[in-house]
Amino acid sequence: MEANGGGQDRDSELSCRNGTQNGESSSTVAAHSNGLISVTNNGNAVSNNNCVAAQPASNNNNNGSTADGGSGVKKKKRLSQSEEDVIRLIGQHLNDLGLNQTVDLLMQESGCRLEHPSATKFRNHVIEGEWDKAESDLNELKALMHSPSAIVRMKFLLLQQKYLEYLEDGKVLEALQVLRAELTPLKYNTERIHILSGYLMCSHAEDLRAKAEWEGKGTASRTKLLDKLQTYLPPSVMLPPRRLQTLLKQAVELQRERCLYHNTKLDSGLDSVSLLLDHSCSRKQFPCYTQQILTEHCNEVWFCKFSNDGTKLATGSKDTTVIVWQVDMEIQQLKLMKTLEGHAYGVSYLAWSPDDAYLIACGPDDCSELWLWNVQTGELRTKMSQSHEDSLTSVAWNPDGKRFVTGGQRGQFYQCDLDGNLLDSWEGVRVQCLWCLSDGRTVLASDTHQRIRGYNFEDLTDRNIVQEDHPIMSFTVSKNGRLALLNVATQGVHLWDLQDRVLVRKYQGVTQGFYTIHSCFGGHNEDFIASGSEDHKVYIWHRRSELPIAELTGHTRTVNCVSWNPVVPGLLASASDDGTIRIWGPAPFLDVQDAEGLNECCSMDS
Repeated sequence: MEANGGGQDRDSELSCRNGTQNGESSSTVAAHSNGLISVTNNGNAVSNNNCVAAQPASNNNNNGSTADGGSGVKKKKRLSQSEEDVIRLIGQHLNDLGLNQTVDLLMQESGCRLEHPSATKFRNHVIEGEWDKAESDLNELKALMHSPSAIVRMKFLLLQQKYLEYLEDGKVLEALQVLRAELTPLKYNTERIHILSGYLMCSHAEDLRAKAEWEGKGTASRTKLLDKLQTYLPPSVMLPPRRLQTLLKQAVELQRERCLYHNTKLDSGLDSVSLLLDHSCSRKQFPCYTQQILTEHCNEVWFCKFSNDGTKLATGSKDTTVIVWQVDMEIQQLKLMKTLEGHAYGVSYLAWSPDDAYLIACGPDDCSELWLWNVQTGELRTKMSQSHEDSLTSVAWNPDGKRFVTGGQRGQFYQCDLDGNLLDSWEGVRVQCLWCLSDGRTVLASDTHQRIRGYNFEDLTDRNIVQEDHPIMSFTVSKNGRLALLNVATQGVHLWDLQDRVLVRKYQGVTQGFYTIHSCFGGHNEDFIASGSEDHKVYIWHRRSELPIAELTGHTRTVNCVSWNPVVPGLLASASDDGTIRIWGPAPFLDVQDAEGLNECCSMDS
């Protein structure tokens, strides 16, 4: 503005959108095309560049005077780049909602524009299916692009749409002309051109749409085409589609990822959350409160494991019994389903078959037998023992459910069928713990050399994967087979990346001596890790954090094993030398003070 407010700068008037003098608006809104705007001032077209103009003078001068004695006019602050970006994002979102007049006013008052005029023209021609004009627009856009070579790719996409629309309309000769005279000379993506030529054989429009996986002629396919074309244009020229929504989704996802207690399915939509508050899950929703104490075992409980479908829990005890518990998925309570008896030793390890039809039980170091039970009938299908000198302390199912591997610390490592018949064996491997990977070929085994090696029974090869400095007492693997969770003697819980073969994290807090303690992945997306401890507690960590987010108290002796329900993220079981199994869940009370006042709750380290 001029110093005395007497008139508007001509250059600003040329480059930016302005209101009329003295704050009186006489703008009229022209017709919109695909939600883009065209505003006129007193009948004259106004260019809407991505910039901020000097703003019109206000009537409210407050009777002030300028330094040189003239009447005072308040000069509007020039918008920063980020402020311009926000206005454009808001404008685009309002435009998508159909609030076109509001967008007009926003752009006029701010002096901004949604996109470059050449982009607006290009957009309109694409939506209207005016392919020759849209192709001509590319020449104007070329100068605005970071990579002018992308024009060929954009032209290819335009001509492809043109070709498909001709075919759908039954204009085969015109389509053929586009293919031969326009698409082929581009010498781009010849493989795709061969595919397009095959569509000439389609007998009807439905067949074409199905084979081309194309929505057909109209706004839907042209809008999708525009989304692809935009990726070649700088955002200063044309905004990416639905950009504000994309940013909001990213913000919500980031907040959820940083939330220590987020343990529910991620909904990618925005309708399920409030944008007015930061995302934060309460610890009361987390499984750190005792829901149930199972006392049916009459001695130390050494192992617990939920079935793959989450409907059952199996527990093994020093009392030589296996108890299978039924999980009521609605009220998340457990009741005794079957007691499997007849073992000559205590039960220190259990493994569910992939379909949960069978359960294998192993004993401690001096146990030379394993038992394979039919869970539904409670019948013992197989009692396997290769030699009385064997030690069969660990077992893992092959993903096909027809084979399993078993071994122990006396150098035996077998692959067997469901009847206990020996299929393969690996001599001289003193096994501490086993796991079958999803490829159906590789078996991971921790041994007495403080390492985990991969064994392939098909080609009889083996390789080192993990090397620790202390004995690996037990380990488990994530569902995707990428991560391994190790309980290491005197060291605690370690997380390894099996693919990169690197130690990712050492989790703090747990007391781990030379007892065998079993940890687990759990929660939604296996974002959490839980472990028992010799200090009578259950420890829970977020996978990304070394410090525990929960310490569950209630057991009175060493907690040997924990198992997280794979279907109900808020259900956790722990087995202890105190002879009990504890079922942990969210706080049973809605009131915060009630939840804080529970005798058996979790302590949190922030």
